[in-house]
Amino acid sequence: MSESHTLHPQGVGRECNDAKASTLTLRLTEVFFSLQGETSRAGLPTVFIRLTGCPLRCRWCDTPYSFQGGETVTLTALLAQVATFGVPTVCVTGGEPLAQKNCLPLLAALCDNGYSVSLETSGALDVSKVDPRVSRIVDIKAPDSGEEARNRWENIAHLTPQDEIKFVLANRADYDWAREVIHAQKLAQVSPLLFSPVQGELSPASLAEWILADRLPVRLQVQLHKVLWGNMPGK
Repeated sequence: MSESHTLHPQGVGRECNDAKASTLTLRLTEVFFSLQGETSRAGLPTVFIRLTGCPLRCRWCDTPYSFQGGETVTLTALLAQVATFGVPTVCVTGGEPLAQKNCLPLLAALCDNGYSVSLETSGALDVSKVDPRVSRIVDIKAPDSGEEARNRWENIAHLTPQDEIKFVLANRADYDWAREVIHAQKLAQVSPLLFSPVQGELSPASLAEWILADRLPVRLQVQLHKVLWGNMPGK
């Protein structure tokens, strides 16, 4: 492992040594260790940090328990907790992580401590201030989510090939809409593209056939964690 990816024990690193880290707080739903179920990192052992709260209410959301509740933790304590798992890959998710202002220093601190970091975000909030070392996984909300109007199209200009763009699709109409967005926004030239079927509503096999028929430059993903463990929280 190269020096740039060396993990600092007990979460001690440049950001953690800053006294500010002991006063910054976040609202936390859970921290858990599992296999990444989505994106190009699917299958990798990963520490997940699920922050509390989300301004959206997607119809098919599978983590509504993250909308409220949780506990308040300091950035220092959270970094120390992540360090106990001893793995280099971390995913910050929600809810909508960027709804908390201290998500940004959390992401920077994780990178400073040598982790390979991804951020799962709804695409409704500004991603331009996210640390450039972070891989941003940005949703584009299709019509059947009920939140199409919340798409922040300005985000596309800030994305790079290290980021990924995700569409969660419930039916053929969502698929056709996503296909047109990809062409109109030239998204294949921006970042890798991900298509996910809504569990229990769109057959993965049907979505696969549509992708093949249209020769779309997208990756089909089926949420590996759900294949293995169903909708169990903490997995």
